[in-house]
Amino acid sequence: MATQQERRQTTRSAIIKAAHRLFGDRGFAATTMDDVAAQARVAKGAVYHHFATKEALFEAVFEQVSEELLAEVDRVARSEKDALAAMAKGTQAYFDACANDRTGQIVLHDGPAVLGWERWREIDNRHFGGRFPAALERAMNQGLIARQPIEPLARLLLGAVTEAAVACSGRDLQKAGADYARAFQALLDALRLK
Repeated sequence: MATQQERRQTTRSAIIKAAHRLFGDRGFAATTMDDVAAQARVAKGAVYHHFATKEALFEAVFEQVSEELLAEVDRVARSEKDALAAMAKGTQAYFDACANDRTGQIVLHDGPAVLGWERWREIDNRHFGGRFPAALERAMNQGLIARQPIEPLARLLLGAVTEAAVACSGRDLQKAGADYARAFQALLDALRLK
């Protein structure tokens, strides 16, 4: 027999799963807590028991999507020993994942608007964005790029990727993402020591 804690976790997981689907398909503004409760097959009070506001629920979904996105990026990038090649492959994986309508809607469309730019960035820095400084440090240690302050370079490159991802939204992200990934590769190639 399941414990109270296990039942709570099961209910919370069902709510997040339902919200993920609804936020991804409809967007934040068009999704109500009633919709989430119905989709999760729980009482509306159960949704509010776990998440005081729709924004709090969205943040939990955003965290989960960010973790899944990072896992995919890491899986793809891990195949490269060269740190710059890994960054390029990981960024292509990021664009590919954001081409998924649900992921793009949550991460690119609603994320900054619902969470606010600072909170969105703070969460991203724990996930995808947080990989850039470590990757640049590896590239410097591998002698691939000149030794320089990492933080400004990481922010500039991440800013380019973020802007590209946002610019791609509303378009054929698969095609646009491939174009932006090639442009990002050119930026990384320009940093590479010859």
